[in-house]
Amino acid sequence: MKLLTLDSPSGPTAGAMLESGEVVNFARAAKANSVEAWLPPRLTDILKAGPEGLAVTRALVERVAGCVADDRARLLAGGGLMAPGTAKLLAPIPEPSMILAIGLAYKSHLAEMSNTPAPPHPSAFLKIPASINGPDAPIHVPPQAPGHIDFEGELAIVIGRTCHNVSPADAMDYVVGYTVCNDVSARDWVQRVWSATTPWESRWSWEVNIMGKSLPGFTPIGPVITTADEIGDPSALKLTTRLNGNIMQSAEVSDMIFPLAEVVSYFSRWYTFQPGDIITTGTPAGVGVGRKPPVFMKAGDTIEVEISKIGVLRNFLVESANQPHAAVGQ
Repeated sequence: MKLLTLDSPSGPTAGAMLESGEVVNFARAAKANSVEAWLPPRLTDILKAGPEGLAVTRALVERVAGCVADDRARLLAGGGLMAPGTAKLLAPIPEPSMILAIGLAYKSHLAEMSNTPAPPHPSAFLKIPASINGPDAPIHVPPQAPGHIDFEGELAIVIGRTCHNVSPADAMDYVVGYTVCNDVSARDWVQRVWSATTPWESRWSWEVNIMGKSLPGFTPIGPVITTADEIGDPSALKLTTRLNGNIMQSAEVSDMIFPLAEVVSYFSRWYTFQPGDIITTGTPAGVGVGRKPPVFMKAGDTIEVEISKIGVLRNFLVESANQPHAAVGQ
């Protein structure tokens, strides 16, 4: 299944995308007085219901996909089914309780960053949920850090059930599916990370570098969550990032240093992941800051991240409506 969240007059509501590109609105497509009518509006709450919730969802999607012409016409008229391209999609999980972002994850990315040595174990940081953004939504240029806005196309894991202190052998059983992420990064101060010579400079510069990834709208995800059964082996997926139509990143997920099962298991030692939590899995070579000369995004640009079997996450950069501030660290 390809699960999603769409905008509606009553607020964000769960749905799915059919192979045809049509979108099913669960709330409007559900049969009255049936178990389908139980489905909650939030995708996170469906995931919290466990296998039973997904089973009801799958049955609804299969019923709609296979319905006869008269039933299809009624669904289209009633908003239970929407023609391709007519639904406004939001982030599939608009409010995750946690976003864990893996760094230093791809061999090719370490090579482009001055041959950075591979870490001995997975490395990560937290992004705030308020940075979540959706597909085809604007990314506002932050007035306090406008000069070096970078892209990082990433595969994102979506957790399907409570996950804590699990083994690598069991870790992938807790993954419900995968989506596309762009770990947008304001790098106006990144040179200070590399040139720091004192403990305070090192700490301050790294903290600001991480905070520059949690600005409003800097974590676009979507357009859908493809369930794990349809993905199969995630390492076989291919990621492509395009800036204004030009390919900037092109890589197989198999280039990751650590297998995804090891990544989930490692961080579950400390964190308790809940249904709907997001783990972004790092970016391959081709980011703007790693290029010579560097390539950064600006207002008017369109950035796309595409992952096979999932889809294309598209966003565009616009000037911020906020009053300008002094650049951070200037």
